[in-house]
Amino acid sequence: MTDRPITPTLDKVQSPADLHRMSDAELRRLADELRIETISAVSETGGHLGAGLGVVELTVALHAVFDAPKDKIIWDVSHQCYPHKILTGRRDRIRTLRTKDGLSGFTKRSESPYDAFGAGHSSTSISAALGFAVARDLGGVTPEGVGDAIAVIGDGSMSAGMAFEAMNNAGHLDKRMIVILNDNEMSIAEPTGALSSYLSRLYTGEPFQDLRSAAKGAVSLLPEPFREGAKRAKDMLKHMAIGGTMFEELGFSYIGPIDGHDMDQLLSVLRTVKARADGPVLIHAITKKGKGYAPAESARDKGHATAKFDVPSGKQHKAPSNAPSYTNVFAEALMKEAAKDSKICAITAAMPDGTGLKKFMERYTSRCFDVGIAEQHAVTFSAGLAAGGMKPFCAIYSTFLQRGYDQVVHDVAIQRLPVRFAIDRAGLVGSDGATHAGSYDIAFMANLPGMVVMAAADEAELTRMVVTAAQHDEGPIAFRFPRGEGVGVEIPENAEPLEIGKGRMIVEGSGVAILSFGTRLQEVMQAVEVLNAKGITPTVADARFAKPLDRDLILDLVAKHDALITIEEGAVGGFGSHVAQLLADEGVFDHGLKFRSMVLPDTFIDHASPRDMYATASLNAEDIETKVLEVLGVASVAKRA
Repeated sequence: MTDRPITPTLDKVQSPADLHRMSDAELRRLADELRIETISAVSETGGHLGAGLGVVELTVALHAVFDAPKDKIIWDVSHQCYPHKILTGRRDRIRTLRTKDGLSGFTKRSESPYDAFGAGHSSTSISAALGFAVARDLGGVTPEGVGDAIAVIGDGSMSAGMAFEAMNNAGHLDKRMIVILNDNEMSIAEPTGALSSYLSRLYTGEPFQDLRSAAKGAVSLLPEPFREGAKRAKDMLKHMAIGGTMFEELGFSYIGPIDGHDMDQLLSVLRTVKARADGPVLIHAITKKGKGYAPAESARDKGHATAKFDVPSGKQHKAPSNAPSYTNVFAEALMKEAAKDSKICAITAAMPDGTGLKKFMERYTSRCFDVGIAEQHAVTFSAGLAAGGMKPFCAIYSTFLQRGYDQVVHDVAIQRLPVRFAIDRAGLVGSDGATHAGSYDIAFMANLPGMVVMAAADEAELTRMVVTAAQHDEGPIAFRFPRGEGVGVEIPENAEPLEIGKGRMIVEGSGVAILSFGTRLQEVMQAVEVLNAKGITPTVADARFAKPLDRDLILDLVAKHDALITIEEGAVGGFGSHVAQLLADEGVFDHGLKFRSMVLPDTFIDHASPRDMYATASLNAEDIETKVLEVLGVASVAKRA
């Protein structure tokens, strides 16, 4: 256990109501202590660090000015919510973050009334806040009451279309609501702090209805050295001209930019907005990701999501790797194929590191595209590339591909365009929990006519599936692989493509056949080893394909065995359902076949280690052993610890 920080001001906080009684000076001290406590807690649990540190002052200011949970504070994505959780009665559990039965790493309505809206994916906060605002005005009631609705959204999340759809609707409805744009990437000239202070004083000194005109006239009143920075801040967000003018055109009163780490500015602006707003308002706050912790500030990618770490040095405590990660295996295989074929290109939606495409981007700059947090666009952009004669690999996490499903159906599958979908983080992912689990892609991809769906059992198989996808031009094709490291098998130097729709036999036995789809094959083999010691010798096959199914392999298995068990890391409606449909169509069930399908249960599984999550899902080796004994009519065994 590390030494806990000394936090006398934070120690006084049991709920946000305690902040209402603090002076501005005490709130500044509270922010400093809250930052230290957040760093200390995440050093023990791991998790998202940089984003939370960037909103410490904003979190304190929001809870000091507004009256949560009556006022609804909605955190977009919500990976920045750890300081919020500490202030809202969960400090005593903050060191259970992202562990089994502990606090979620995201906002979660069932966890606390202060978590007004659950999240995990981006760009939902403005829509939700507008919903709360309209519900309030229509007489809606929540147990905590209904007050203001405040959405806190990052500049990255603003790149997604849903955010602009919500702003367009909010401007039209003209409801009182507040959007805080947490901008941690914008580059502004050095005197930004002074400029922000000037604008802040100007805003709070004028009647609210004059704020918009004041902001427009502010630039011309500034000394020359400040004007360029002010103009850039006013007219530019990230790489697009979407500053105050665009927000105003959408119907929002625009305030900013302000210094998101200056408590005086934050309190002044928030108090003014609370007192005077009569429609939608956007406050543009400039923050720094990882603020106040040098290792996070200097390495934003590492500060985003960290393992447990040493606070003084920032050095992360990671277990030694015994095998390359599946993500790296995919990336290396793709680069090999790209070296042979100049038509191969790669697309990611704001996840070049997470999908392994960063190295590809460095080597093949003109053929790799990061489209931002815009999965729908990523899919249709890939479809356009395919229609234009390229060979696009659209690399998206399973959980995020859900957001582009209409485009997969409408723009890719119906047109039979050869888009290659590399589906990372398939299956249960551990500490990120249900919002990030890759539970549904087998079902929603294999349902589409003409879609080829593969799942790798190990890293060698993944390499072959990349090659297979690169050579498949007849229509869309997808391959899925899990988070984490492989099993340590040898990766072929010159991998051969797979025959579409053909599985492989692993072990021939008798009595019961186990047909595995994906990396549960390793658990199957562990179960078989135990069963063999009991004199039970199951046959094991690796399906490789959920679509098209290997009809010959499956019918051969059922012809030679009394029972068939399918296993997959996906939900009901996936691989096992397709096998059952085949068997029903062939009339196999008429002859007394015992069929069982082991899938993820029909529930959302909370965060824990992957092994614990699969234990909850009853998909570990001992569960497979029990299922085999059950189907054979042998007395079941108790689960081993």
